Amino acid sequence: MPSPEAPRSVLVTGASTFLGGYLVARLAANPEIETVLAVDSRVPRKDLLRRMGRAEFLRLDIRRPSIAKAIASYNVDTVVHAATSIMEAAPHSAAIKEFNLIGSMQVCAACQRSPSVKRVVLRSTAMVYGASSKDPSHFAEGTAARREPKVGYGRDLLDVEGYVRGLARRRQDIDITIVRPQAILGPRINTRMGSYLSLPIVPTVIGMEPRLQFLHEEDALAAMEHAVLANRPGTYNVSGDGVVTLTQAIRRLGHIQMPVPKGLLAPITGVFQDLRSAKLRSSQTDFLTYGRVLDTTRMRTEFGFVPRYTTDQTLEDFIRRGSSSPVIGADTWRGLEHRVVSAAHRLVEV
Repeated sequence: MPSPEAPRSVLVTGASTFLGGYLVARLAANPEIETVLAVDSRVPRKDLLRRMGRAEFLRLDIRRPSIAKAIASYNVDTVVHAATSIMEAAPHSAAIKEFNLIGSMQVCAACQRSPSVKRVVLRSTAMVYGASSKDPSHFAEGTAARREPKVGYGRDLLDVEGYVRGLARRRQDIDITIVRPQAILGPRINTRMGSYLSLPIVPTVIGMEPRLQFLHEEDALAAMEHAVLANRPGTYNVSGDGVVTLTQAIRRLGHIQMPVPKGLLAPITGVFQDLRSAKLRSSQTDFLTYGRVLDTTRMRTEFGFVPRYTTDQTLEDFIRRGSSSPVIGADTWRGLEHRVVSAAHRLVEV
């Protein structure tokens, strides 16, 4: 298959977020791309701005018509809507919902009116699948959610995906790529999952053992960059290989698990979380009760992307290079497990 033509002028929304900002830095380092525009209503941190190099930062609100003017002024041919990356750290609210929905509608409307736009890449999320006791073992891209999320970021991104698909129907000359990352972890990115796992005492739902997958922050960036450069239209799950249970993750971090009723998971977690942390919200309790595992076959065969880190390696890197300190060391856990197994063997012998 011949390599696709590299984009000439790329606009990335959400430049002040980790995923948006570092994606801008990667694209700006590519000499084949003539113009890279970083868009956000907030100015990125100084260190992130420096990393963006030759990229031009435009301070504007994507909910305003100014986004259309920027696309037209720079003859943008590729739009990356990564402003939805705000979901990694910011708690969901009515203001965030307005930002996601109104902002996405404005971006889609601007792309529809622009004759120069030929590609749109959306940073969606695996949260669109929801989580319930009736879920399949693996969610493929075409699998309908057994219980669609009614609130929170999952609901927002379901609607945003609908706007983007509507754009594709109205402008069939525009290629649409939707990337659905699994829960992102890494030593630098601040996510609600990372904040939750970093608690020294981690509340979990009594009697439940959710299966989890993780996507390393570097693989999340690489997947978005690949979506821009490879131009593979379609919808793609993106996750590291393998599965860990929540209990396994907590024990490997050396933290203490505290089983609680499901209805108390969010409020009790809030008690332990620092005010600066990314708060767990009730919309996440289903995920932490039932888990969610993605089928990544299309990621490899059609999207042509293979993550460097497995789920297990992502968790290990998060533990090794992150800021979380163990409450109970690995040797203590191994000793406890050895004693439990030895006791079980003695009972069998009796």
